[in-house]
Amino acid sequence: VIKEFFLNYYARYSDITIDMQANAVQMHRHRTEPWKVTMLYTGADTQTGARLYKAKDFLGNEPFMLTYGDGVANVNISKLLDFHRQSKKMVTLTAVQPKGRYGVLSLDNQGGVQSFYEKPADSAWISGGFFVMQPEVFGYLNDDENTALESDPLEAVAKDGELGGLQAHRILASDGYLKR
Repeated sequence: VIKEFFLNYYARYSDITIDMQANAVQMHRHRTEPWKVTMLYTGADTQTGARLYKAKDFLGNEPFMLTYGDGVANVNISKLLDFHRQSKKMVTLTAVQPKGRYGVLSLDNQGGVQSFYEKPADSAWISGGFFVMQPEVFGYLNDDENTALESDPLEAVAKDGELGGLQAHRILASDGYLKR
């Protein structure tokens, strides 16, 4: 889906005439962006850490941003990058506290419900899936297709004191890094 979006970007955001009889397409006004997008096929079963490692040669020797293909957010990229630079950490992730998805029960030994709370706020911080990384992160990765970024690599980065977390609640309330 992501590849199709970029492959069809000009047709989607341009004025065009399609002559079905002549099998011709004429572009009238077209929109361009100052983007260079590289998409790699890393294998259907390859985990996130190995996928990132396979992109190493395309990223150069400067900080880069990473997100998963299934996340949607209104992230102020410039301010996220500023936060990362100020933290001087190898990796910065966005930290969020999601609301509970289900009703929570407290049960007694006889199967009686002592309390019920519908979708309580969860107190655990989790990764919001938007990252800024320094190239040194590749020292924590390899091309083994079973390497998940969220397991050993990020655990080791955190253990080494190189993982920063930008808390969404503070960002929303004061700094405007993330907008609702």
